[in-house]
Amino acid sequence: MSETSPSGASGTIPIPTSISEQAQQYLSTPAPFGDDEPPSDLSDVGAWLRYIETRDSFVSERLAQALPSDLPVALSEFQLDGVTVYVIRPNHVPDSPDTPIYLDIHGGGLILAGGELCRLMATGGALRRDMISWAVDYRMPPLHPYPAALDDCMAVYRKALEERSPEDIFVGGGSAGGNLAAALLLRAKDEGLPMPAALILGTPEVDLTESGDTFHTLLGIDSVLKPLLQVNRLYANGHDLAHPYLSPLFGDVSGFPPTFLQSGTRDLFLSNTVRMHRALRAAGVEAELHVFEAMPHGGFGGMTPEDNELAREVQHFVDRHRRRH
Repeated sequence: MSETSPSGASGTIPIPTSISEQAQQYLSTPAPFGDDEPPSDLSDVGAWLRYIETRDSFVSERLAQALPSDLPVALSEFQLDGVTVYVIRPNHVPDSPDTPIYLDIHGGGLILAGGELCRLMATGGALRRDMISWAVDYRMPPLHPYPAALDDCMAVYRKALEERSPEDIFVGGGSAGGNLAAALLLRAKDEGLPMPAALILGTPEVDLTESGDTFHTLLGIDSVLKPLLQVNRLYANGHDLAHPYLSPLFGDVSGFPPTFLQSGTRDLFLSNTVRMHRALRAAGVEAELHVFEAMPHGGFGGMTPEDNELAREVQHFVDRHRRRH
């Protein structure tokens, strides 16, 4: 292709021909998830709410165009301490107490993708799994900063443990959802709760201090992400960004279940992902890392051969760690 991607430190970076045509097309589209800047004032609640509404509306429109309205799933929901949990069961998956639960923790920089967008995002992912997905519509800033989101995820995990054996629970999250998924297991371990069957981390935001190498080397090359320190500070609400419940990379991950990690060579969170992989390996945890060629944060939009390959790899991983009744 003749198109070029955003400019990095060394100038304009060509789009490689080593990836599919669909992926090349995705990279040629600037800022596929919008390009609004977050407010500069952490205390301006109105400005933050307007920013969130604008970004969520942008993503919702794109998802509505990509997902048909008659997806083959059964949808329901329940309330837990005021938090909505969307239950998504593909039609081919039995509604049985033996069917594993996949605790799906959505991304969105710890401030975006709540409400209906949470359900939409989870529905697309649920179709690729032979499980019942529970999507947690956790509370978020500016109205509900840390530890509200983690509290909500913990409450839902405890509920899942009431419904299933730990061997029949999987926990997964992408980006900010990866942050909460990993923090959830750190806190669950601290509270003496059992670990789930496996953990799935898609380009996880596990270092809110943004200390990794690729926060510099891939700045302007990732077509999706920019630094999120201002957002991270909003979420942390004055707490230390390096605390393990905020930046799980700095926690004691010994005893974690088998973990799948994914990133790409154009992903601003590549350092987050590879460092988390090394931390897990150093702690003796079974962990596998998949880094995709030229992939920015979050993949190529979900519709490319590379995205399909990633989904198959996740499914293979889950199948290997799924208990057979």
